[in-house]
Formats: sequence, C-alpha cells, structure tokens
Amino acid sequence: MSQNVSVCDIDPTLKDDLRKFRFRKATNNAAIIMKVDREKQLIFKEEELEDIDVDELREALPEHQPRFLVYSFKLDHGDGRISYPMCFIFSSPQDSKTELQMMYAGSKLELVKVAELTKVFEIRELEELTEEWLHSKLLK
Repeated sequence: MSQNVSVCDIDPTLKDDLRKFRFRKATNNAAIIMKVDREKQLIFKEEELEDIDVDELREALPEHQPRFLVYSFKLDHGDGRISYPMCFIFSSPQDSKTELQMMYAGSKLELVKVAELTKVFEIRELEELTEEWLHSKLLK
C-alpha cells in the first residue's frame, strides 16, 4: 500500500498565507509564487503579487527553475457573468535540474491539499502560460 509522502515540508507561514489568500475579497488578479529551498527541503512563499495579468505573471517566473503558483484570476464568461477562480499552477521547465524537478513533483500533491484547490494545472514551458490557455483550462 503506497502512502502520500511529501519530499519537502511546507513553511507554516506559507500555510497561513495560502489560507488568507483563498478567502480574500479583492476582485483583482493576484498570485503567490512558491519556491523550494533545496537545503532545508522547505516550500516557502517567494513572492506575492497584486494586480498582475497572465503576461506579467509569466515574466515573473524563472525560465529554468520550477515554481508553484496560486493564481486568482478574473474570468469573464462572455454571458455577463464574472468569476474569480483560484488555480494552482506547477511550472516545471524541461531544462530544470532533475533533482529540483523531483523535489517539486514529490511535494506538489501535499501543497495542493494544503492550498485546498481543485483547479490544478502544469506547464512545461513558460510560453504555455497565456490568458487564452488559462481561459481554455478554466472554462472546461
């Protein structure tokens, strides 16, 4: 019987930040970018960004290192309805170091569980992260 084993611990401060972020009342796009500290084997908040569109978010991410993001996004449904879905995105560039990819991949499920999110996506190249891509994922 397999068990869910997390490679990295989650910083308690990050857990609090994720909880507050989930229940925020703001109607702007916002993101939390999370990073793994290899030596401490700890996931922590690298940056929290407000009023950030998808293009700016893509620019904020490193091209050759994995990152976790939680993104609250203003979604216009085209019929007058607007929602603010929150999604978890795992950015894992193909040319990242294998050790780092494994640390991130091995910690993803536990972090998703702590963040209590159901919209979970993965990108292998930063160019994939576009507003159109996000719309297509969220409107399925």
